[in-house]
Amino acid sequence: MSAIAVDVGARYVRIAHISPHGTAELVRLPGAVPGEGLPAPAEPGGTHRTTALRAAYTAYRDAHGVPDQVVLVVPQRDRAEHARRGADTLTALHGTGRAPRFRALGTPHAVLALLRHTGTVTAGRYAVCDLGATEARVAVCAVTPGTVAVTGDARQAPADGYAAGFDAALLLSAGLPAEEAQRQALAAVREADGAALRLDVMLTQAQSHPDRYHDLAVHQVAGREITAGAVLRALARLTTCLDQVLDEASDDQPRGAAVAVGGAARFLPLVRHLTERQGESVALPAGVDPALAAVYGAALVAAGRIDPADRYPYAVCVGTHRTVAGRPRDEELLLSAAGALEPGGATVFAEADGQRVRLRTGPEGTAAGRPVRVRVRDTAGRRTAPVQTLLLPDGGEGDRFHVGVRVAVDGTARLVLQPLGTGAPSEYPLGSLPTDLKEVRS
Repeated sequence: MSAIAVDVGARYVRIAHISPHGTAELVRLPGAVPGEGLPAPAEPGGTHRTTALRAAYTAYRDAHGVPDQVVLVVPQRDRAEHARRGADTLTALHGTGRAPRFRALGTPHAVLALLRHTGTVTAGRYAVCDLGATEARVAVCAVTPGTVAVTGDARQAPADGYAAGFDAALLLSAGLPAEEAQRQALAAVREADGAALRLDVMLTQAQSHPDRYHDLAVHQVAGREITAGAVLRALARLTTCLDQVLDEASDDQPRGAAVAVGGAARFLPLVRHLTERQGESVALPAGVDPALAAVYGAALVAAGRIDPADRYPYAVCVGTHRTVAGRPRDEELLLSAAGALEPGGATVFAEADGQRVRLRTGPEGTAAGRPVRVRVRDTAGRRTAPVQTLLLPDGGEGDRFHVGVRVAVDGTARLVLQPLGTGAPSEYPLGSLPTDLKEVRS
């Protein structure tokens, strides 16, 4: 099976897969920049992602054929809309021909899939900081066995860009235009062997002794010098913006350890500031470029190496009783289909023909209440596992409820009874839902 992941950025589109050696890597494509991906076409506003995805996917298909599976990395905010546009774009490119299976994956889930796969993160809270060319995004995530819930999400997109604005400020300080040729020249200077470490040492000296080192040249681009003072002033723009996004995403809740990804996360002074601000950080697996972390994690998901835990993978059912032709009959009601439950998301209610099912809980139960069995099933229905048998209180003859299920941020599930009309819903703990039915038989 051929499976790929696609991450559309402001400057590059990155397409990755799992190599025969079992590691994630960028797919080789004509015109790609080594270590970066395919340059993204310059398009304004909301058309950028669609145009870039179309061009990059066409280049892949021309070189390697139609894949079986495509996982598209999308921003966490408005991800449903980004997913819809991505699916529409790929569908249109195939017309009536064979199309790949498609799924969208939010950036924080893609990054954490990579870290969970390598055992770098376990249960806890993490702040995934996506520091890109146009904006800084922070998603606060709660990781539990089998689930990853986004509890806070914030972004800022400065008018001149985030990392792009930083580069423009450096070029303008040297009297150079912030054009593509100059940006590429600046990038080449940074990527020279030992350049990042040398810059880090020079900036540390400039911060400690500004009178002596602020005018020290740290880069030379097109014959012009960029000084340590200019870099520090531009760095302050990045750190101020990042601090604001961190505060907005946390909503007075603990953020946990920070994970820095995106092109700007290559800049060591910015990552150091994040670590000092956050108090702790998570290192990416050895050799992983922070700009490629999301697409590498998505490639692992595409290849089936790890579940991203952004949706509960199995169907949740509840046992019901009804009388048919005067005889009692036990039945099973589907509460939520496989992949419908999102950790920390809304309650999913049982439906039939597009309408919520109405049920009653009594009055034939015992004094302790009516026993109700909750089970989960795989998509083929061949494997099931019991979750819990609840004792629900008896209701009146005319009482009716909508019944549903939700998964909390901590990964535990709740059975929800919502009275028709007015009235607060009742919730009954189910504990953690089973996350692996491979060894379970019906």
